[in-house]
Amino acid sequence: MTARMDKRFADLKVEGRPALVTYFMGGDPDYETSLGIMKALPEAGSDVIELGMPFSDPMADGPTIQLAGQRALKAGQTLKKTLQLAADFRKTDDATPIVLMGYYNPIYVHGVEKFLDDALAAGIDGLIVVDLPPEMDDELCIPALRKGINFIRLATPTTDDKRLPTVLKNTSGFVYYVSMNGITGSALPDTSLVAGAVARIKQHTDLPVCVGFGVKTADHAKVIGNSADGVVVGTAIVNQVATSLTKDGKATADTVQAVATLVRGLSTGTRSARLVAAE
Repeated sequence: MTARMDKRFADLKVEGRPALVTYFMGGDPDYETSLGIMKALPEAGSDVIELGMPFSDPMADGPTIQLAGQRALKAGQTLKKTLQLAADFRKTDDATPIVLMGYYNPIYVHGVEKFLDDALAAGIDGLIVVDLPPEMDDELCIPALRKGINFIRLATPTTDDKRLPTVLKNTSGFVYYVSMNGITGSALPDTSLVAGAVARIKQHTDLPVCVGFGVKTADHAKVIGNSADGVVVGTAIVNQVATSLTKDGKATADTVQAVATLVRGLSTGTRSARLVAAE
């Protein structure tokens, strides 16, 4: 774990509550607005930020996040600008962990070593690269770990006990449990199954387990936060951005505030949840 990530989860454990992990798309709907959103997230109660790297072929993303990526790319967002976004955020916040989330292609084009150096310089703490399986750890995961950047892996309901050790082998920071199969932002999973899944993963790792996919309300966050070390919210936040825009996809005076209002509500949910593991 990087120092920021390590400290954040240690502090939350002392508080006895789960983390609120918030995802947004870098550069959506434009650079300045997305920087405003990023700065508003911790103030509204976000504990860890997932910063989306827009990509032209986001195969694991649902329509909401796909559209956000298209808006960002149309507004001129690049991987370089997404790293700059993190660097600009770091000018006023050196405590909130930032995880870059996206696909391998833009990183490969940038050059792995250069990307990792640039990410470190921008204050990035972790990576989630959804299209790199453990069998390809030498590509990016191992080099990232050597430089002190967490590599966060996704586990799903179909990740059985035989597969889990492979998935977890080089994972660091936290484990992201995708609580259902399919694309992001689908219907809410059966929350009664989440506790069992978290317990199963914890038999294989000491890392925090954060649960996401389908979380939209404070109640969802509270229920999932009762058994998970963190609650991940993405599509609901990106949706909040989308509904605040003009017909031609431009930011309005309400865009940043709409996100902050939603996150404050979600934060209330996670703060009222109590970790079963801490009891």
